[in-house]
Amino acid sequence: MKQHLNLQRIIAAEIKAWQENSLAETLEYVSTRSPYYKEMFAREKIDISKIRRLEDLQVLPVTTKQDIQLRNFDFLCVPPSEIRDYVTTSGTLGEPVTFADTENDLRRLGLSEAMSYSLAGCTSDDILQLMVTIDRCFMAGNACLMGSLKLGSAIIRTGNGIPELQWNTIRRINPTVLVCVPSFLLKLIDFARSHGIDYRRSSVRRVICVGESVRTNTHGLNALGQKIHELWPEISMHVNYASTEMQSSFNECECQCGTHHKPNMTIVEFLDDNDRPVKPDEQGEITITTLGVEGMPLLRFKTGDVCYHFEEPCACGRNSLRLGPILGRKGQMIKYKGTTLYPAALYDILENIPEITNYIIEVYTNRIGTDGIRILVGSANNSELFVKQIKDLFRSKIRVAPDVVFEPAELIARKQQPPLSRKVNKFFDYR
Repeated sequence: MKQHLNLQRIIAAEIKAWQENSLAETLEYVSTRSPYYKEMFAREKIDISKIRRLEDLQVLPVTTKQDIQLRNFDFLCVPPSEIRDYVTTSGTLGEPVTFADTENDLRRLGLSEAMSYSLAGCTSDDILQLMVTIDRCFMAGNACLMGSLKLGSAIIRTGNGIPELQWNTIRRINPTVLVCVPSFLLKLIDFARSHGIDYRRSSVRRVICVGESVRTNTHGLNALGQKIHELWPEISMHVNYASTEMQSSFNECECQCGTHHKPNMTIVEFLDDNDRPVKPDEQGEITITTLGVEGMPLLRFKTGDVCYHFEEPCACGRNSLRLGPILGRKGQMIKYKGTTLYPAALYDILENIPEITNYIIEVYTNRIGTDGIRILVGSANNSELFVKQIKDLFRSKIRVAPDVVFEPAELIARKQQPPLSRKVNKFFDYR
């Protein structure tokens, strides 16, 4: 693992040279084994021998989520007898798709998450409490488990939800690191305070934050992160960004200034709507080429996630590029009354209103054919004055105010995470 970690510390030119060598191996592999890419290379008359530099990737068409949905197992490069694990995507922007991992893919996944833990300052002496699901064909929970095994740390697989179980486990086993969706920390804190648990003196010292960001693009805490920090200042929070398709992740180091790329796992590009590279100060869609994947490798896969990126060396000494917080997903972009928004901008405002228990954002096509936004709010205060305060806050932050509707917090909670859901969903797109 040290060899891979050191890859992030060598100079950028050496990282590029290493990746270009790995790219040539990946292209050779998919050209002989992947039905989808063999067909694409022939159709587009692509000579892979001429793709030697990272810049040459631009001659290849991008791979989209729809491509994988329509041709799912045409991306498979191994016979069924070599598959050891099947996983599915969450289907946030469409039908979920299946990915198949070989034994080596599972080792690679474990290495990736061990690197994430190490980036955040975790060691083999830590005890991790895993507060995300590991069943339901979910890759993330499995990755966290295998990463812990690779790191040599202990792990407690409590799964998601159930604050009482989480606190009983913390009391009995004394974990030092939590792996969870950061907004769940607020539920843990609320439960602790209402049941007389001195959570600030618990064994927990670090949190790996999955599924949501706690950081702004200038590396400060966003509204959610600030709220958690004010209530539980003893813990450090480290953002993890991942997707099933890339079969690896990006993670913040101890300096907490962007999630680090792992050059031995993927080649990453940031593309505009015309599939051209953007500058670091421009929003770009994260586009991934996997390295070292046997089962279902991908070339130039557009994740749908939009962010800024940072190319200068990190304060920690690593030279690998870093991602800013995810601004939103391409398919979730909202054009509302002349303003372009992503759900994250709305989350950041709502998370900063103490009287709101929970919420759901609904986007729909209105009677004149443009985007409409309706926010369902769970709150003990459902007065007209409170509605006005919410709308005024939106106008001050993003210049427009969506419709606000009150619903029972219990009903919103059930809508956010129905029984078979793997994660909380605060955004519903009915367009």
